[in-house]
Amino acid sequence: MAGKRKPRSAEFKSKVALAALRERRTIGELAKQFDVHPTQIHQWKKQLQSGASDVFADGRQRRRDVEQQAEASELYEQIGRLKMELEWLKKKAASLD
Repeated sequence: MAGKRKPRSAEFKSKVALAALRERRTIGELAKQFDVHPTQIHQWKKQLQSGASDVFADGRQRRRDVEQQAEASELYEQIGRLKMELEWLKKKAASLD
């Protein structure tokens, strides 16, 4: 039966992945040193390489996206309120007739 999975922190994963990227030791040596399966080291290394561009992403673009999402949610709320108001007015107008 396979052993239980050990929860690894993001800090630990990044440390192992960076060590693998440096290529000062083989993956097998790193696996022994950190007590992790070599396949796992390869996966963490790939994750680090694919996500590295996010570290240098332009923060202004993220702020703009957040602002646009906030504005959109505010507008949807306003639409909802106006629809409710319209329905209420229609009911009141129908009862006056």
